[in-house]
Formats: sequence, C-alpha cells, structure tokens
Amino acid sequence: MIPEIISIRHDDGSGFRVEWVDSESSFLHLHPEYEIVLNITGNGARVAGDSIELFDHYDMVVFGPDLKHLWNFHRDKETDKENHAIMCHFRRESLGEPLLSQFETVKLRRLLDDAARGIVFTAETGRNAEGPMRSMLTATGMKKMVSLFQLFEILCSADKYEFLSGEISAGAREIKDSRLTDVCTFVRENFYRHIPVTEVAEIAKMSPHSFSRFFSRNTGSGFVDYVNQVRTNKACYLLRETDHQINEIVFECGFATVSNFNKQFRKHAGMSARDYRAQYLQ
Repeated sequence: MIPEIISIRHDDGSGFRVEWVDSESSFLHLHPEYEIVLNITGNGARVAGDSIELFDHYDMVVFGPDLKHLWNFHRDKETDKENHAIMCHFRRESLGEPLLSQFETVKLRRLLDDAARGIVFTAETGRNAEGPMRSMLTATGMKKMVSLFQLFEILCSADKYEFLSGEISAGAREIKDSRLTDVCTFVRENFYRHIPVTEVAEIAKMSPHSFSRFFSRNTGSGFVDYVNQVRTNKACYLLRETDHQINEIVFECGFATVSNFNKQFRKHAGMSARDYRAQYLQ
C-alpha cells in the first residue's frame, strides 16, 4: 500500500500537538513529525513500517518521522466512536539540537534515533505515561512543556522497549517540499471527484509533465496510482464502519465505474471489497 503524506497542523503556533484519537482514524500514512501514542481503552491492529501487530490497552508506541503507519481500532458495536487513545506530534527542531546535544539529554537523543524503526513499550510504561499524556491535553504554556518532558523522562527511564519495524522509515527522506504536502492534502479533500493532473500541477506550480516526474520521484508512485490508493483507503473505512452498499461506495469514493473500483480495490487492498467487509461482520 502507498502511504498518504499528511500535514500536522499547529493552529496555535505550539511546538507540539496533543489530541484524542477515536476509532475512525485508520489509513496508512506518514508525516515528518514524531508520533507518540498511548492506547488507553482501544485495541486492534497497527502497522509500523513492515510490522503488523495486534495492540491492546496501554499499548505505548513512538514513531519516528516518515515511518508509514496505520491504526485500525476494533469496535465493539456500531456506535462505538469514543476516544480510545492520546496522540502527541512534534518535530525534532521544536526541541532544538543545542538541547539534544547536551549530556543530560543523551537518553532522549537515543530514544528519538531509535524511533526511526518505531518502538513499543510495556503496558506498565503505558500506565506510567498516562498522567503526563492526559495533562498535555488541557495544559498550556510551561505546564504543557513540563508534562512533555515528564513523558520523555518516563520513556527514557523504561527498563525495556522493542523495535517494531525492520526497516528505517520506509520512505525515509524528510518531506521538506511543501508542494508535495499541498498536493497530497488537496487529493485527500477532493478524492470523491475527477482530479486532472493539470489541476494539481497548477497547485505545485509546474507543468503536468514536470509534476508527474516530481511526484513519482518523491513518493515512489505515479500520481493516478496514489489517488486510487486514497480512494481505496476511504472505501475500506466505509466498508468497515457503515452499511452502505458497495455500489454506493464506488461513487462516494470517486471511482468512475464499478469494474474500475473492483480492479483498484483488489490491487491496493489485496482482496475483493466483499471479502474485505466480511472480515468485520463477525
């Protein structure tokens, strides 16, 4: 599967963002931020690089920049959309290399380096981290920053953790070109309709030919294939979480014909849409 490239918004100008995650968050993606997630009541399956594992209560993980990942929360009932996990995003530069180069932060620097492969902690560490994670949801100013460093101290002092992925950041290059992020954001917001290459080329301020080469070079995928992956991700969500008919989902997700939908879904999901839905009807 081709991971979607997303941009984490920091609307308040803060150096890091903390929020609840609910059971509707599920598509393969990557971003240039570090991600710390504590699953308090959720369980399901997660992807991190080339790793696919089940997770349960107090699963505590850290993902490094550009490591593709996905959360697929199990739902006990159709109406279960409660907040299950707390997620924190931050960039390395928000901490600053002068700080990370000091002797006192050597363990933090090692933690951030190891996160390139994704790391998982014990449930005990997850329980210890719940306090500062919850505090960051509502704290502001220095109190919020203190809670972040309390979290770092807990993670750096953990007796053990394990690597999740055998690969280091599957696309492991920093996403520094805002044109790529702008295009991917545009696709996620407009996947339900026809998107001509000429239209996105204008967003990137390139000719269609130059844009196609630029996109393929930076994502390892052709633009049309990427759009079909985004549409398939949305179709997977609708198949899992709604009772919409497959014929309805085809057009909700921007596919022009049922036959094209079937072809693209099987290509990107590895099975038919009917078989995919059957997994979640038990």
